[in-house]
Amino acid sequence: MIDINFQPFPKLITERLYLRQLKVSDANEIFLLRSNDSVNAFINRQKAASVVEADAFITRISTMQANNEAIMWAIVRKGFDQLIGTIGIWNFEIENAQAEIGFEMLPQHQGNGLMFEALTSTINFAFKNLLLDRIVANARQDNQRSIKLLEKCSFIKSDERDGEYISYKLLR
Repeated sequence: MIDINFQPFPKLITERLYLRQLKVSDANEIFLLRSNDSVNAFINRQKAASVVEADAFITRISTMQANNEAIMWAIVRKGFDQLIGTIGIWNFEIENAQAEIGFEMLPQHQGNGLMFEALTSTINFAFKNLLLDRIVANARQDNQRSIKLLEKCSFIKSDERDGEYISYKLLR
């Protein structure tokens, strides 16, 4: 049986990163992330139009975490507190001990293994602390960086949807 409890908020630490709870002061960076054309090219969502929208997003995530419906970490470099990306787990299926994982990072921080560190740490948390048996992820077929990252973390292709997305799964 999976154990979904995000109180207190679980902080994760890697060699170069600190994964912490989103906070109101992250609104500017969340806006930059969610309004970035190159990030949004691979995510099916509306582009953020304002910092107010980013603030509302943080509030929505905080509520979901308080209700143990989802969790999202701010990815920050050790020694700094500025958000450079996010990673989260949601869409819990308790009966299948399964959840979905997703991630995004500002382009200037991509390509140097930081998301690999964040993803590996989050996967370990999901299996060891949440007791998940399966983690799923979806990537656009043209998002080669995410596909490569998922495969590097031992995710295997499980399905193709709409000719646009590829579903991946990782078993404990």
